[in-house]
Amino acid sequence: MLLVVDRIEEGRAVCLDQAKNQTILPLEQLPSGVKEGDWLRRTSRGWVVDAEETLRRRESNQELFHRLLKKKNRPE
Repeated sequence: MLLVVDRIEEGRAVCLDQAKNQTILPLEQLPSGVKEGDWLRRTSRGWVVDAEETLRRRESNQELFHRLLKKKNRPE
């Protein structure tokens, strides 16, 4: 199972799966230092940050953002 940390509030991580279903997890169940935008993978040891997936998604989002900026700034 793969979840992204959408936000952290009141000692809990509000996470979304790829279908945008929400799951709320206590921070005590997550690796220390987890932050918004981190992708989590469930393993037999519990939740771990999937660093590769997190990086891939961040780069993809950044590319999309830059493409949208270019499109917005393009003269009509």
